[in-house]
Parts: sequence; C-alpha cells; structure tokens
Amino acid sequence: MEAVGEPAAGGGTRRRRAATVRPGRHRTALELQAIDHHRSLQGGAARAAVFGVSDGLVTNVALILGMAGAHPVQAVVRLGGLAVLVGGAFSMAAGEYVSMRAQKELLQRELALERHEIRHRPEGERRELMRIYEGRGIAPELARQLADEMMRTPELALETHAREELGINPASLGSPLQAGLSSFATFALGALLPLVPWLFATGTGATLASVVIGAAAAIAVGTALAVFTERPWWFSALRQLAFTAVPAAATFGIGHAIGIAAS
Repeated sequence: MEAVGEPAAGGGTRRRRAATVRPGRHRTALELQAIDHHRSLQGGAARAAVFGVSDGLVTNVALILGMAGAHPVQAVVRLGGLAVLVGGAFSMAAGEYVSMRAQKELLQRELALERHEIRHRPEGERRELMRIYEGRGIAPELARQLADEMMRTPELALETHAREELGINPASLGSPLQAGLSSFATFALGALLPLVPWLFATGTGATLASVVIGAAAAIAVGTALAVFTERPWWFSALRQLAFTAVPAAATFGIGHAIGIAAS
C-alpha cells in the first residue's frame, strides 16, 4: 500500500492508504473488499431486524396495556395481541421486501448505466475517476496512475466507479427476501414478549408482568443497538425504554378512561 497525506483536524496530516500500482498486476474485487475494515450494513437484514423487534415491542406493549387499562376479559387481550403479532409481522415483512426490492432494482439500473459508459466512453470515465481522486487530495500523477490501474479491466472499473461515484458495493446490494424474513421474525418476537403473560394469567398480575417484560426487552434492544452504533449503551437503552414507555402509558390511560366511562 502507498500512504498519501491529507489534512487532519487540529493540524498536521493523517495517513490515508491508496491502492498500490504494481506493474503487470491489478487488484481483484476480493482484495479490494479485504482492505475495507468497516462493517457491511447494506444487506438490509440488520436494519430490518432492529426496526422489526423495536416496532413489534412498542406496538404490542401499547396495545396490550391500552386494552388492559379498560379491564376486558383475558381472551380479548390475547386475541388483540395475537392479531397485532400476525398482522404486523406480515405487514413489516411485505414493506421491507418491497422497499428493498425497489432499492436494489434502482441500484442495478445505475450500475447498468455505469457499465454502458465504461464500455463505450472509457476515456471519459477514466478522466472522471482522475478528477475524483484529485478532489480528494491525491497528486495528479498518482491520480492518473490509479485511474489507469482501476480502468484496466471492466469488472474492476465498474466496482471502482460504483464505490467512488454511487457510494455502493456492486457485490452487496441487499437481499429483499432476507430483509423481509428478518423483519417478520423480529417483529413477531418483539410483539410476543409482552403478550406471554396473557397466555397464562389475567388481571393486574398479567398487566404488571407485561410492563416488566416490555421494559426489560426495551433495555435489551437499546443495548444491542449500541453494539452496532458504538454509542454509550445506557443512552441507547434509556432512549428505547422511553420510546416504549410513553406510548404504553398513553394507551393505558386512554383505555382506563374509556373503560370507566363505558362501565
């Protein structure tokens, strides 16, 4: 690797690695991916899992406590919770699949346009790549060498332009099916947790158990999210707890008021 200096905050320079230009050899796509030390978050499954479990938990905690506040029979709360679990899981899965599918098809269209330009206007694409490198502080001569090396084969040229211009990895456009299944499973899990007490008990005991389980699950989800974001776990946990507790308290109050008025 060849180090290239670029300005750093607080003065001085920090070293940035640039691709080595070796005579007679170019990097493969796998070698370029090995350099990248960041987590790959483009697949969609991780995002769908986080949103799914959080949405399922918040939705069913709010619904169950809202119904519990009105003091219905156990079967009514159980039926409502199950309906939200099943309907919400299918809805989340369908939404994730459709959105990820549309995004993937859009990215594939952009890649097809880029592939066409590389095939029919290679010189223009090479100059465009040079300007990108020069704009990042690389010396013109080194930028030219890098552009020549990256444009040596169509596969490497397409991957390079996709990363530099579009900000995507052609090998990781996301899996709509994986995102949909992940969203379905995690929403169902999040919605099931506060419902469990109502499968075996009723009244105040079941309500308190739903509150405890919902709070513990919210803290767990927030803590897990902090692992991905590398933010303080306590902040993420408290934030998720607030997002769960506020709607649950609101719906419980509404249910209690309506239940008293109806009686």
